[in-house]
Amino acid sequence: MIRIDHIGIAVRDLSNSNELFRKLLGEAHYKVEAVESEHVRTSFFNIGASKIELLEAIDPESSIAKFIEKRGEGIHHIAFEVRDIRAEIDRLEAEGFVPLNREPKRGADNKLVAFLHPKSSGGVLVELCQSIE
Repeated sequence: MIRIDHIGIAVRDLSNSNELFRKLLGEAHYKVEAVESEHVRTSFFNIGASKIELLEAIDPESSIAKFIEKRGEGIHHIAFEVRDIRAEIDRLEAEGFVPLNREPKRGADNKLVAFLHPKSSGGVLVELCQSIE
């Protein structure tokens, strides 16, 4: 693990949340991006060496929509940057963590991503992300 890449926050309304976080952080978001595979629109804010990712569902059946329905808006996941995502999945699985997807997929912000089941990581949804060269 290299560093915390970002903290993902599930939101109902991306426009309203972008304004809220602009006020909170003192800077506007730098990117809005749709991630069709996850059925979300994302918005990113820089904060030091890490980022905040806001996630808005674009499909009522998406995991973000279900998360908000069950728990309300709030922190959804923590993402760690890794050098070799496949090797990190193997290492973590050997340590007893349960990958939600063994094969990384393309995520937001030009990253390959994979997730660990929260039941195996202390109730926290963990995302691994590797920059795509």
